[in-house]
Amino acid sequence: MNDAALCAYLATEAGALLHTLQEAGDLHNKALGDEGDRRANAFLCDAIRRARPDDALLSEEEVDSAIRLTASRVWIIDPLDGTREYREGRSDWAVHVALAIDGVAHAGAVALPALGVTLDSANPLALQLPNEPLKMLVSRTRPAPEAIAVAALLGAELLPMGSAGAKAMAVVRGEADIYLHTGGQYEWDNCAPVAVAQAAGLYCARIDGSPMRYNNADLYLPDLLICRPELAPLVMDALQVHQNAS
Repeated sequence: MNDAALCAYLATEAGALLHTLQEAGDLHNKALGDEGDRRANAFLCDAIRRARPDDALLSEEEVDSAIRLTASRVWIIDPLDGTREYREGRSDWAVHVALAIDGVAHAGAVALPALGVTLDSANPLALQLPNEPLKMLVSRTRPAPEAIAVAALLGAELLPMGSAGAKAMAVVRGEADIYLHTGGQYEWDNCAPVAVAQAAGLYCARIDGSPMRYNNADLYLPDLLICRPELAPLVMDALQVHQNAS
């Protein structure tokens, strides 16, 4: 199984495990989120270590090791992205599985188990026509002021949503046009979504235009823009207008 196919298989299987646990109804609230994180992480880490024993691994749910900094190939996973949405029984949560090679998101998959969908970098979706008006994703609990301001300047409709993976995949699927995030994330939050979005032909970069880089000593990534390529200059200009006015 090649790397991209492995990403898709693992994300789908972990998602099925999580969905089954959620649907069973035996656990609730924090206990459901904690157990979901634990089970999905155990499955993914064990499967990756068996399938790719020579590769490094970075997981949100594992203690980090500096050994990965010397590795060319690093698997970057978020076993349950959107734990709050998962334990609330919502559909906007995801499983992220990605492989970074020399700091670049090389292959990835994002499972949306509640929707029965897995998107991966080996089978990119065709870009859809833009929405009218444009739709811009924001956090359902912590919408960033920058995103709200840019949406107003572009005349875009705000679309609140949960996990980072769910938001990025909404752009890939054509349900939205712009995902601008300025509230800070970690590498596992967007490595797999970026791999899938890039494969689909979307623009993916930091808000200063620099490329997304992974397997850094500091795992924090301050910002991210995923959108249709022709919208990137408009978003960047609107962001600059907002910053100048602040």
